[in-house]
Amino acid sequence: MSEIVLEGVTKTFADGFEAVKDLDLDISDGEFMILVGPSGCGKSTALRMIAGLEDISRGEVKIGGETVNDRSPKDRDIAMVFQNYALYPHMTVRENMGFALKLAGTDKGEIDKKVEEAARTLDLEQHLDRRPANLSGGQRQRVAMGRAIVRDPKAFLMDEPLSNLDAKLRVQMRTEVAKLQSKLETTTVYVTHDQTEAMTLGDRVAVMRAGVLQQVGTPAELYDNPKNLFVAGFIGSPAMNFMPGELNGGKLKLPIGEVDVGDLGVQGHDGQVIVGIRPENFEDVEVIGDLKEERGVTFEAEIDLVESLGSDLYAYFHIESEGVQSDQLADIVEESLEETGAGEIREGHEQIVARLDPTSKVKRRDTAQLWADTSKLHLFDPESGDSLKGK
Repeated sequence: MSEIVLEGVTKTFADGFEAVKDLDLDISDGEFMILVGPSGCGKSTALRMIAGLEDISRGEVKIGGETVNDRSPKDRDIAMVFQNYALYPHMTVRENMGFALKLAGTDKGEIDKKVEEAARTLDLEQHLDRRPANLSGGQRQRVAMGRAIVRDPKAFLMDEPLSNLDAKLRVQMRTEVAKLQSKLETTTVYVTHDQTEAMTLGDRVAVMRAGVLQQVGTPAELYDNPKNLFVAGFIGSPAMNFMPGELNGGKLKLPIGEVDVGDLGVQGHDGQVIVGIRPENFEDVEVIGDLKEERGVTFEAEIDLVESLGSDLYAYFHIESEGVQSDQLADIVEESLEETGAGEIREGHEQIVARLDPTSKVKRRDTAQLWADTSKLHLFDPESGDSLKGK
């Protein structure tokens, strides 16, 4: 059994700062669990507490049913893979991969056997006698993973292992990591700030913000049913759009039109709300055909910027709105605006991004007819930031 359980785990540093607050998390035997969140959210600190590299201020960490709070890292039977490959430059790949076993006094024949098995798994057989300087970044990262695999640990703990790789290699290595974990079926806790990486790798994803666990679920659960504004805004690329709305008698008034909320699972709630809609829930009216009559709302939008990516077309436009105010969204909105490069939107307007069919003919400075699928709207309480779905 390699289940990892965190019960009320808290980390308070000497200056009083709480990096992780009352974290409860059950990671099943063989599960691939992702810890994700923006920089400083506590995900790496949580991982280091599981590893024993950081003291636990309060709570318990259990690995395989045994409390390990007081055990040193070497006695927890875990293996870590870091952002920095940390390979010995004077050793060959074979020597790097087998070094931990050598320190443990393992028989040389057993070391060779395990190293060669791991090399086959990682496609490193032809590189065993080379040194790290003669390897590519992806090959070095595979060596670092091989060093962890040969130990046959109860769990792998990975702290942003792909962040030093270029974008194309990162995508390739992401696939290799997923295949490797599926093959080995070893419990894995993987830390990343990249929500795309989290959504494509994990069996389940734990979203953290300011040291507090926000939501745990499968990628589909987080995407379809975010519990609050932070999870809604963090999960998805491009990020979810937000706009103010007003509920009154089963009708929702939005800057893009008025819709019936009967299918949205919001009952008995009137007043101001924050409304979220994902970029992929918009479409060009010229492309969508008759579907616009079945559900949704059509509206005119002045296009500020168009980005064509071949398989997707992103259209940025603005709506008349003073925007939404929420602490949960502040950092996400700022990062999103920096990444889009769409420029400043004038005061009294809110920027929206739509992911359109690549055949769309919309152009910058055009006034386009767009359609929004209102069956996919997300409604949130403006005070608490909690989802109103089912309430």
